[in-house]
Amino acid sequence: MLQHKLSKLFRVVKNEHGIALVTSLMLTLITLAIIMAVMYLISSSIQNTGANKRYKSAMEAAYGGTELVVKDLLPMIMRDFASANLGTDISNYSQDAGITVSANGYNNTSQSQQCLQDKLTLPTSQWHTYCSNTLNPTTTPDITLTLPATNGTQFSVYSKIVDTVPGNTDSSGLQLEGAGVAESNTIIVPQHFPYVYRLEIQGQRTVNPAEKSNISVLYAY
Repeated sequence: MLQHKLSKLFRVVKNEHGIALVTSLMLTLITLAIIMAVMYLISSSIQNTGANKRYKSAMEAAYGGTELVVKDLLPMIMRDFASANLGTDISNYSQDAGITVSANGYNNTSQSQQCLQDKLTLPTSQWHTYCSNTLNPTTTPDITLTLPATNGTQFSVYSKIVDTVPGNTDSSGLQLEGAGVAESNTIIVPQHFPYVYRLEIQGQRTVNPAEKSNISVLYAY
């Protein structure tokens, strides 16, 4: 009797029915896990590629706005920075038919013009109390550019002077942009820079501020 029961128990233990099904299910789960991992990697790669493309577009807009501000707008403004129509002159300026320029980042045109004049000609400590020097260029920007885009919506570029340091001369001399001065004697003549500015510039897609790029610029005029 006991021997019969032991023999029956051994047959149950040695029964391998269902092993193939369990093995098949395990292989299926492993295959699904591998497929999901591959799909995740592909999806992440596509997202990263798109993000890099959008960032590069915003960066190019920021660089373009920087060139326009420091090479064209600021020199133009400095020629007549005390003008009573400074804000209007800036708004009327256009490097290209598709570019618009605004200098009305403050509560009114008078404040915008006063702050821009202070920032261009006075050290930071002497700016008017309502002039902003926070590092966020989208908060009361000094100059705002709207740039067209060949594909998609346009870009906005915000430019803001956050610090002004008087240079080693006044603004009556010539503006030198990296050029040396030839002298007949051996005396070294340094370049004259009336002012040194720190600018914060942000380029971003107009309809999607998440697509943005920031640049800090040290500009000697």
